[in-house]
Formats: sequence, structure tokens, C-alpha cells
Amino acid sequence: MQKPTGVWNHVRGLERFSLCDWPGVPCCVIFLGGCNLLCPTCHNFELAWNMERVPLIPQWAIRAYLDQRKKWLDGVTVTGGEPTHVPGLAELLLEIKQRGMRVKLDTNAMRPDVVRDLLHEDLVDVFAVDVKGPYAKYPQLTGNAVDAETAQNNVESIFQLAAQNPEAFYFRTTRVPALNNMDMDEVRTLLPRGFELKVQEFVPPRRKHAVADNEERRTVGNVVN
Repeated sequence: MQKPTGVWNHVRGLERFSLCDWPGVPCCVIFLGGCNLLCPTCHNFELAWNMERVPLIPQWAIRAYLDQRKKWLDGVTVTGGEPTHVPGLAELLLEIKQRGMRVKLDTNAMRPDVVRDLLHEDLVDVFAVDVKGPYAKYPQLTGNAVDAETAQNNVESIFQLAAQNPEAFYFRTTRVPALNNMDMDEVRTLLPRGFELKVQEFVPPRRKHAVADNEERRTVGNVVN
């Protein structure tokens, strides 16, 4: 069997129904493997860095499920890993939108160019943006995958998009042990006017030697295939 390419090689999980991933919107959740950060406390470490260890969800299975459930689901959450890091992401999103379903995309804000394109192409209805913490702490929080200046430039580009399209964005920070009250207050001051920060309490990951969860999310082992 020929190996899938592009976005379809990254589809590694499907949660068939969720009431918590998109507040107020009954949805399913599609998990994409691969990430551009190395957060040392990542809950979905297998999905983010070793996606080949996670079973692939065939393209036909995703299409069949969406066709079957589109009348009962109000939307689809696409998460990761980091979806904006995945080549050909727009192809998957277009499949969803063509079925008349709304899309929420989870992102770490490090690819504002991709977010901008998806927004302008009307392929995403809502972006849930993870602000890891104060810019100065990004190296620590992301495993030195990004420096403070780059993080600031990327996140501020997202903030500009949000200010122009407030209905399409919300922001959240998971309070890992590396963040204190002053850090959380600083993050709040960074947000565009009119936005409130959603604070998520961390859930200790099951992975050995990890100290805390960087994003409040289920583990890959709970993904329903």
C-alpha cells in the first residue's frame, strides 16, 4: 500500500465526540502529528516528536466519519502536535469546510504566516492560541526551540490578526510550574485590547521524568482510532 503524503501522513488520531475541546460547540477532534517546538513538559510528546509510533488514521476513514456525522456535529477541532507545522494542512481543512462544518484550529502561534493565510482563505473559524508565557521565558518553555525575540515577533503578529478579527481568536496559557503569578499577569498585559486570557491548570503528564504539562490536553493513548 502506498504511503500517504502531505497532511494525510500526519493524521494520527480521531476523537469522535467532544464537548470540552471547543467551548459550546459539540465537535470531533482530529490529531495531527509533528511539532516545531520541543516543550520539555509536552503532554502529547509521542504525537509531537515521534508520530510514526502512533497509528495512522486512513484518509478514507476520516472522510467516511465526517460524511456520517456532519449532521450531528457542529464543528471539527484540529489539534496536534502543531497543525500549522503540517504540510498541506489546507487540504484537510477544505475537506471539512466542504461538508458545511466549522473548524477550530489549535496553534502555538509560531507560524503567523500560515494562520494569516488560513484566516484569509476562510478555512478556519476559530483559532485557539497557546501563549506559553512571557516572551523572556519562551526558550525555557519550548526546549530552546525558539528565542525570546522570535517568539515575540510571531505572537505579536497573531495579536495583530486577532485585533482585526476578534471573533476568530481566543488565547490561553497553561500554568506550568515554571510560571508564577507575575508571569501570568505579564501575559495578560500582552493580549490585544478586549481579550481575556483563559488559564488552564496543568495536568502532570504520564511520561517519566517530565515535570509538568505545557498544555491541558489528553494523552495520545486516549485518542480513539
